[in-house]
Amino acid sequence: MGSDGKRGLGEASVALVLFKVYSLGDILWARLVQRCGAGGSFYTFSVPFPIPTIFSPRMQDLLLAAAYVSDAQYNRNVPFQTSPQAVRLYYFYNHWTMRVATYFFICVNLSLALFEEPALFPLPFVATSIAEVLCLAAFFARLIHFAKVTPQMVFWKDTKNICIMVTIVLTLIDLIIYGSLEAVHIHSIRWSRALRPVFLINLPESRQLRRAFRSIRNTLPDILYVFLLFLFSVLMFSLMALKLFRDRGLRTAEGAPYFTNILEIAFELYVLVTTANSPDVMMPAYNFSRWFSLYFITYVIINTYIFMSVFLAVVYNNYRKHLKNEIRKLAYLKRHKMIEAFNILKVKVGTEFVVKESTWQCLAKAVAPDISSSHLELLLRISDEGQKGYVDKVNFLRLADLLNIQVVTVSIRRHPLEAWMPRLYQSSASLLVQRVVRHRIFVWVYDIIILVNAVFIALDEENPFISYAEWLFLSLYVVEILLKLYTYEPRAYFGKKQFWNWFDVVVIIAALVASVASTTVHSARKYNSQQILDIVLILRILRLLRVIVSIQRFRVIVTTLINIGPTMLTFGGLVFVVYYAFAVIGMEMFHGKIRFFDPNFTAPDALVCGNPALKGSAFARDRYCRNNFNDLASSFVVLSELTVVNHFQLLAGGFALVTHKAAKLYFILFHIVVVILIVNIFIAFILEAFFVAYSLEKSELETAIEKKIQELGVGIQEEEVQDGKFADHMDTKDSGFSGDDGDNRRKSLKGLYCRIASKKYRTVDALLQRMFESEIAPDDEGPSLDEILNFSPSDIYPKNPNFENSA
Repeated sequence: MGSDGKRGLGEASVALVLFKVYSLGDILWARLVQRCGAGGSFYTFSVPFPIPTIFSPRMQDLLLAAAYVSDAQYNRNVPFQTSPQAVRLYYFYNHWTMRVATYFFICVNLSLALFEEPALFPLPFVATSIAEVLCLAAFFARLIHFAKVTPQMVFWKDTKNICIMVTIVLTLIDLIIYGSLEAVHIHSIRWSRALRPVFLINLPESRQLRRAFRSIRNTLPDILYVFLLFLFSVLMFSLMALKLFRDRGLRTAEGAPYFTNILEIAFELYVLVTTANSPDVMMPAYNFSRWFSLYFITYVIINTYIFMSVFLAVVYNNYRKHLKNEIRKLAYLKRHKMIEAFNILKVKVGTEFVVKESTWQCLAKAVAPDISSSHLELLLRISDEGQKGYVDKVNFLRLADLLNIQVVTVSIRRHPLEAWMPRLYQSSASLLVQRVVRHRIFVWVYDIIILVNAVFIALDEENPFISYAEWLFLSLYVVEILLKLYTYEPRAYFGKKQFWNWFDVVVIIAALVASVASTTVHSARKYNSQQILDIVLILRILRLLRVIVSIQRFRVIVTTLINIGPTMLTFGGLVFVVYYAFAVIGMEMFHGKIRFFDPNFTAPDALVCGNPALKGSAFARDRYCRNNFNDLASSFVVLSELTVVNHFQLLAGGFALVTHKAAKLYFILFHIVVVILIVNIFIAFILEAFFVAYSLEKSELETAIEKKIQELGVGIQEEEVQDGKFADHMDTKDSGFSGDDGDNRRKSLKGLYCRIASKKYRTVDALLQRMFESEIAPDDEGPSLDEILNFSPSDIYPKNPNFENSA
């Protein structure tokens, strides 16, 4: 233990002697310091009393550097103050309990729409208003905490902080006005409810969601010109239709005049772009003359196929451009924060500045307190390859990336039967069974069985032969699982990452239990339980998913989808925010206008959805009464139907009949925002993410950690584990039938081995960022912080041909 380490340990011990009541932030700060002892040794303990935070500048510098590294690791961009108190508050601000509490209040605030009029579960106004005030208080407290962490000038220049404060004030004003009017029995509108998603978007925890909204904002200027040209085209064709059809006396199928009003024509032609009213909108003119079909065909080609494709092209091009700009900012901000951390901890050794090994270990432990000693030692060997006792600048800058790479330990265990009955398990017959199960032909045979089973599933269940065949298939699946458990080590077979093994066993056992239960009920009571039969049928169909595991190309595609899945949730949040705002507006405009009645209800109101204005309309005739805005859940269903755009004009027309024709603008605006803008951005994201993830799946290079693991002789490749070459994994597609070599290798591989965690859990943003960082020279410190924050997509610095090609 070095002298510096002893001094740090002594300081922490002296701090424990002092006794004074401090805030929770002080306790968290002190416990963070306790994680680091001296000379690379670490210890953690807790005490039953608060600990004061009087530490030396050396310890404060260490924790400031840890804050920078942690920000770089998680891509946080918070310009916090560097005073000891501000850093302590910053650690507390980023503590998981604070984030969970923030998300809890966001969820409560958004869910209040379920309990407010019009409500799915109505509660008194006093109850919902108290809950909302508590949520606003929590958001304001979070904002004050953020203000204590960041410099005052930075805080007031941050637009999201202003948005939160303005939304809180407007919500309180709306609550007071609404409550006052309700007290004197005057109904008013809760207009501030549509602003609730502002808290979800603008709180610092929602960085990814804000990035998605920035993509929309940045795309708007370029897409606006295309949209104006599109509207011009629609209006031109509307004028043509007015001149062509107004004086011909044509009628629609409902008997209404055909194309006699310019606004109605424009709406019908806008809907035709979605093809929701095709060919119905064309039929009166087409029945009059075949030549009029050319008008509609020309319109569809120009506006549906050309303009909608141009929309996607413009959105995709702008998304790529702004994505590269975002990734470039992230990459340079990470480099900037790591350089700041290095400058805080550096000492001069010879002619260069370095970070001592003990300091580096303390820093890594402070950033990742749960890291194991073996993992930490592995990272140290990578960072200090020459075992010089210090880490140079180039290797120090990789610390955040090293901590982001998940290293898992693979345990190569002996099978329990090999320990209990070694002679029987190692007999010739037993080894033959194991070789057969490990061979690729075993997998192919069961793939064929599954496909044959699929044919039987499609046949008549009442046929006794089909029923008996199902029992045969179920027995074969049970035998397969038993053989695999006999061949492979059971604890590894049911490991945390073995999703398909768990899926296999759960589906087969559930199908077996359900089949036995169905047969028992049928035998005892002479009838079938429909619920049990439904479960059995679903489970039989789910077995077909097992084919995906066996076909390599399927596996690559599924892995890619899983890879981009977490980032897709960002766009799920984006759609939720837009849905929520439109749902609240829709409830204020349309609630109570359309009502749903039980199908057995024979009152006259039931035939017109509770509103005489719908009499004779297609909306009432097709029994669309349940499509209403009478509560939040129903509103979300209507909006999801509008997103699909099927019968768009029928839904919009129904609500226009019960309110005003101008109500159609609500539905047009929803289509523009969601279908034309957000869905196209989502498609652009899927395309870009799939190209990157799919290409990287086929050509992933070894990382420095993988190389070091192999050099230390404790590594196995992920591909080897996936290919079933070891006894702890079940995918045997690449195993050879000559099992002697495989058996000998398995015998020599008992113990613990390391590998990089599966690539499918790496986000697309991380993959793109790593590709961009690979183009930055190790000694390139990049531009200043102000220049980084002011990057624009038109900048060409730095020149990055590889990234340009990939993104």
